[in-house]
Amino acid sequence: MNYTYIVQCADGTLYTGWTNCLARRMKAHNEGKAGAKYTRAKRPVKLVYYEGFATKEEAMSREYRIKQLTREKKLELMKF
Repeated sequence: MNYTYIVQCADGTLYTGWTNCLARRMKAHNEGKAGAKYTRAKRPVKLVYYEGFATKEEAMSREYRIKQLTREKKLELMKF
């Protein structure tokens, strides 16, 4: 399974990414050096939204589409 996800950083900003293991990726964002450069300075991060996909390509495509949304649209998406 592949996932597109949104995390909320300690400063309230949102970060969107994709992974094939949510638990490992959240650990990397919060503890390891393998987390995104953006989130390293904004720890801790909290998983606030995710969607599952059968393929990496689908997850990456959805990540791109979410990144094009405004913050307000991302917050609306997270309400579901």
